[in-house]
Amino acid sequence: MNRSATAFAPASVGNIGVGFDLLGHAVDGPRDLATVRRIAEPAVRIDAIGGDIDGANALPREPLRNTAGGALLAMREALGLPFGFALELRKGIPLGSGLGGSAASCVAALVAANALLDAPLPPAALYRFALDGEAIASGSRHGDNVAPMLLGGVALATHDRALRIDAPDWLHAVVVHPDQVLETRRSREVLAAPYPLADVVRQGAHLAQFLLGLQRGDAGLIRDGLRDVLVEPRRAPLIPGFAQVKAAALDHDALGASISGGGPSVFAWFASRAAAGRAAPQMRQAFVDAGFEARAYVTPVNARAAAVVTRPDAPAAPAPARSAATGS
Repeated sequence: MNRSATAFAPASVGNIGVGFDLLGHAVDGPRDLATVRRIAEPAVRIDAIGGDIDGANALPREPLRNTAGGALLAMREALGLPFGFALELRKGIPLGSGLGGSAASCVAALVAANALLDAPLPPAALYRFALDGEAIASGSRHGDNVAPMLLGGVALATHDRALRIDAPDWLHAVVVHPDQVLETRRSREVLAAPYPLADVVRQGAHLAQFLLGLQRGDAGLIRDGLRDVLVEPRRAPLIPGFAQVKAAALDHDALGASISGGGPSVFAWFASRAAAGRAAPQMRQAFVDAGFEARAYVTPVNARAAAVVTRPDAPAAPAPARSAATGS
């Protein structure tokens, strides 16, 4: 019987612009690691939190206040497990980055713990536990980060279901993370005022074109659909340099560009890896010119899902392909 396992969870782009709280895609680049041990005590405890990310050591170790701890508690309760888990987290995704850092912690922990069950669950079955964990950080049960982390690639996240969405393999993204912090709760506060019905209808039309473009592998439909008229206009003022970064992406033939999750990271989609590679330095430089150091990642949109990377009774799996990255 396995007594410990280590799993990684990738970063993610939440919302993908037009799919607020509904769509996301995984990113080959920064990731969190979780090592979980199966213990006799019917409880969850967090033994250590570390990593090279600023503020990682200050994250709460009380399970009910930690996304990973909360997710494992939800799993234990729902499955009626007679044993518990001891958790160690290694943070690799910057806090408040818009890259799903809080979600990655709970997904990595769940995937590692799942490997220790007598009858492991399919990844989609972990979704409800991940939502419980994510709600601790964001204050709401939205799965646009945890769904693509669990399933890989592009995912649709509903209230009770995570579904993988087929996307063409030629799609690549550039994700640029500036040396800024924007807390999810603050970025959600600016969305509180009502929206005009006409804007909601426009957004629905864009979303429909975007999803149809993915289904058909039609770059023109993806380009026409990847335009956020609801969330981006309200969040953009919170991100110094955003307009310049988006302009740099569009100047280099991006299909579209917007804010990753709650920000401040910015993403853009391209019709090839070569196009993404040409745009990445220019997008990063736009943040630098605005006064912020930044790092750019080039990643397939169909990036890998979270997975176990070590287990005591099996050879270590190959590490996930790291994205091309530029900058400091």
